[in-house]
Amino acid sequence: MDSALLIHRLHFAFTITFHYLFPQLTMGLAPLIVVLKTLALRRHGEIYNQAARFWASIFGINFVLGVVTGIPMEFQFGTNWSHFSRFAGGVIGQTLAMEGMFAFFLESAFLGLFLYGEKRLTPRAHLWSAVAVFLGSWLSGYFIIATDAWMQYPVGYERAADGSIQLGSFWKLVLNPWAGWQYAHNMSGAAITGAFVMASIGAFYLLWGKYEEYGRIFVKVGVVAGCLFSVLQVFPTGDQQGQMVFRHQPPTLAAMEGLFTEQAGAPIVLIGQPNVDEGRIDNPVIIPGALGFLTYRRWGARMQGLDAFPPEFRPQNITLLYYSYHIMVGLGTIFIAIMMLSALLLWRGKLFQARWMLWILLLSLPFPYIANTAGWMTAELGRQPWLVYGLMLTADGYSKTVSAGNGLFTLLGFMGMYTVLGILFLFLVRREIERGPAAEAVGH
Repeated sequence: MDSALLIHRLHFAFTITFHYLFPQLTMGLAPLIVVLKTLALRRHGEIYNQAARFWASIFGINFVLGVVTGIPMEFQFGTNWSHFSRFAGGVIGQTLAMEGMFAFFLESAFLGLFLYGEKRLTPRAHLWSAVAVFLGSWLSGYFIIATDAWMQYPVGYERAADGSIQLGSFWKLVLNPWAGWQYAHNMSGAAITGAFVMASIGAFYLLWGKYEEYGRIFVKVGVVAGCLFSVLQVFPTGDQQGQMVFRHQPPTLAAMEGLFTEQAGAPIVLIGQPNVDEGRIDNPVIIPGALGFLTYRRWGARMQGLDAFPPEFRPQNITLLYYSYHIMVGLGTIFIAIMMLSALLLWRGKLFQARWMLWILLLSLPFPYIANTAGWMTAELGRQPWLVYGLMLTADGYSKTVSAGNGLFTLLGFMGMYTVLGILFLFLVRREIERGPAAEAVGH
């Protein structure tokens, strides 16, 4: 691989991975804040308002960091990926502009109203400002997903005389079938992050012995939401997203599953190490025939392996893709187990006294971030060697005049700046958690 291409890919991978640590929590917290405000309105309980204000503060910190780390990525399309921007800008520029002009401004405007306008609004109007923030954040997510979905499964385009791609059908772009299931799968992952973070902080308060009334609310809301979205993450969203990969990117599915050769009754590998040189999985623990069932809905179905596709059109880093996919699936399975067990204890009235379970909830906080990152790595590594699937190779999309040295210089600069931002984020969130929900003032 060209050294400049490698640096540009690492550069964008780093900036987008760091950036997505923040939007996934804002998108995950947004519906939970609406739930808290709804409970406050229906039960006339000030404690729910206080809880909503606390999480709105966490939301605001995440939102600011998300904006600061998101803006540079827009510029990277021009600085690091100019050939891609020239080729596909006529299409992806539509959804990226709509994300900025409509969704972002909707979210940011009503977030300001929610944070600073509570004294000037009726309780019902304040609830609706929270709903608008929720809709803005999730609409923003859709436009970004629609952009990536077009790169995975390009539809609604036309070729211009100069060879570039132009938008042929706006509705085909925004209603791309790939986008629908990818969006549902992605947003359920974000909601899992929000649910685990809320439950984890609630568990911390219960174990700490402070703000326990709020801790019980956070744990209860987080566990109920976590149960719902952990199941939705697997079925139907995960299943249907897998079907899209199976139909439109068969080499990707083969690499994800470590299926090197065509075979009938292909298994699902639960545990194993891909041996790419010899084309096999070492030390496998498998479920025979399960892969055929999940794809063709038949246990004995014959599945294409990587050997059915030319080497130049297979995913380039099969080992990393395989592990990313299995980390995502493995953690998703663990999330269901944790939330179902927590829900059982909650139903039996024992969760708040079960310190061992509270410790599990507390220590689970980082794992949804890992799972979401692994999921995005699966999607982006799986699309390789294509930048736009079937239309443009990644090797053709980067800025040829930006050297590896220049790219590495800016990458190191971003790593330094983002380290400072990360430390600042942790400091601000830690301060909010230590102050506790009861310290939140009404309005500003």
